[in-house]
Amino acid sequence: MGDVILKVSGLKKNYGKVEALKGIDFEVKKGEIFALIGPNGAGKTTTLRIVATLLTPTDGKVEFMGYDLKKNPDKIREGITYLPEEAGAYKNLTGLDYLKFMASFYAESPRDVDIYIERAMSIIGFKDRLKDKVGTYSKGMIRKLLLARALMTKPKLAILDEPTSGLDVINSLEVREVIKEFVKEGVSVLLSSHNMLEIDFLSDRVAIIDKGRILEIGEPKALKQKYSAENLEEVFRRLVQ
Repeated sequence: MGDVILKVSGLKKNYGKVEALKGIDFEVKKGEIFALIGPNGAGKTTTLRIVATLLTPTDGKVEFMGYDLKKNPDKIREGITYLPEEAGAYKNLTGLDYLKFMASFYAESPRDVDIYIERAMSIIGFKDRLKDKVGTYSKGMIRKLLLARALMTKPKLAILDEPTSGLDVINSLEVREVIKEFVKEGVSVLLSSHNMLEIDFLSDRVAIIDKGRILEIGEPKALKQKYSAENLEEVFRRLVQ
């Protein structure tokens, strides 16, 4: 993991008088899973939305593959996908039609659409239901459909906010394994999750964020050693206290 794919410098975001981000810095390397962890309101989702070009920062700089977020947002959108925590799908479309519709935004040819759909099917695991309307799916099925949408194009960077939100243990494990497999194939991941076990299992490096500031960055194992902690929850508690 050498090349830096995403560089965030001095990033600030204000909502009126509220400082959601107070000048944060971090990098994501090629082929890396980088996680942001912290309590509700720490600034995690705000950071992800800025990188995904959905929010404009108040100050600071975001560079992706050498492109500046403010100058080249379209170039950045070409190389990233974003899975929000509270994402929904079009309930009146079938699962297959939804995937085809989303694939059409990225595909340069009909063959690309076919490749993306094949890839999505391998992630989903419920091919027999793809011709049913999304409105008939369980929450877990919708989440897998949305993850498939986020990964099927093999983006340079997948931004995943609570990727296993609402999933049971087995489905969560499957989703984590899918994410790991795509990283082996060259996808980088910027991830946020409240599930510290998930972060421990998935992440190469972790940034702990609280009240709009990054308190610490490091590999999960190194952070646990540094703070004599059994798990990342303990690391976080010691940092905050």
